Amino acid sequence: MSVQGYQRKLDLENGRVDLSHGAGGRAMAQLISSLFHRAFGNEWLARCNDQSAFDVETGKMVMTTDGYVVSPLFFPGGNIGSLAVHGTINDVAMSGARPLYLSASFIIEEGFPLSDLKTIADSMGAEARGAGVYIIAGDTKVVERGKADGLFISTTGIGALAHGFDLSANKAMVGDRVLVSGSLGDHGVAIMSKRQNVAFQTEIVSDSAALHNLVADMIAAGGAGIRVMRDPTRGGLAATLNEIAHQSGLGFRLQEAAIPVKPAVAATCELLGLDPIHVANEGKLVAIVAPDLADAVLAAMKAHPLGCDAADIGETVADDHKFVQIATSFGGGRIVDWLSGEQLPRIC
Repeated sequence: MSVQGYQRKLDLENGRVDLSHGAGGRAMAQLISSLFHRAFGNEWLARCNDQSAFDVETGKMVMTTDGYVVSPLFFPGGNIGSLAVHGTINDVAMSGARPLYLSASFIIEEGFPLSDLKTIADSMGAEARGAGVYIIAGDTKVVERGKADGLFISTTGIGALAHGFDLSANKAMVGDRVLVSGSLGDHGVAIMSKRQNVAFQTEIVSDSAALHNLVADMIAAGGAGIRVMRDPTRGGLAATLNEIAHQSGLGFRLQEAAIPVKPAVAATCELLGLDPIHVANEGKLVAIVAPDLADAVLAAMKAHPLGCDAADIGETVADDHKFVQIATSFGGGRIVDWLSGEQLPRIC
C-alpha cells in the first residue's frame, strides 16, 4: 500500500473506480492516499513502504489468512469491510492469542462507487481501531467490469500467544462441557433476508463482532481448562462440532432446548426448511471446557456484552462413531451431520 504525496482530491461522493486506479500510476496513488490511508491511518502505514516491520512479543506468534466475498456487500449489522476485520480477528482469537496487526488486499471491480468503497474502508478502520488492532499493510487491484462482483477483500491477521497456552481439539476429554456465546444463525439469516426479500416485523441483524476481549475474559476465568475454541461460521454449530468430533475422536450429546436461537431466526429457518445449527454466525464462539471450570467460564461469558446470552448446551461423550447427537425438545433424539452441499453461498 505504498504511496508518496499525491494530493489531488478524489470525488468520493459521485466518482467510480476505473482501471487506472489499479494501474500503479497517479490515480492509484491518489486512491490509496485519499481513501485507504485516511481510513486506516497509523504510524506503520504512514511510512509508505510496501511492507511493515513491527516488534515481536515474547511467546508464540499466530497468523491466519482469509478471503471475503459476501453478497450483498452491505447487510443489516455490517458490511464486507467490518466483516473482514471481525472474521480475521476472531480466527486469531480462537487460538487464545491477542490480535495485533492485519493486512488487507482489495480486488475492486471497475465502476465500483467510490462512496461505497469509502464507507467500507472507514468501517474497517473504525472496527480495527476499536479492537486495538492496526491495519499495517495492504494491496489494491482493479479488474474489468463484470470480473469481481463489486469487491473482494483478502486479509491476514497476526497475534501473540502466551508461552504454555495451547488450544487444540485433541485435548478434549469425555465429560467436557460445550458452551456457546449466544444465539445462533443471526448472520446467515440476516444475509438471507436481503437476498430472498424475506420480510420481518423486526429486522434481523448480523451478529458480526470481534470476540477477542470476550476470549480474554474466558481465559482469565478458565485458563488451561478451556480445551478448544472455534467460531462457527460456514456450516454453523453443526459443522464446527462435527469437525471437533473427528479431530478429538469423541462424540457430542447436546440438549436442543438449551441451544439459544432468536424467535425470528427460528421462524425464518422453519419457513425455509433450514436448521439454525447449520446456519452461519460471525460473532459467536463455541468452547469445549473442563467440567470443573465450565461454570466459571460461563459466568465470565455472561458478564461480557458479547456473551450475555451464553449457554451450556451439552457435553462430550465417548463415541467411536464420532457422532453429534441432539436430544430434542420432544424427548427424542437425532444425529446432526455435516451439511451436504452449500446451504447459502457467499455469507462471508
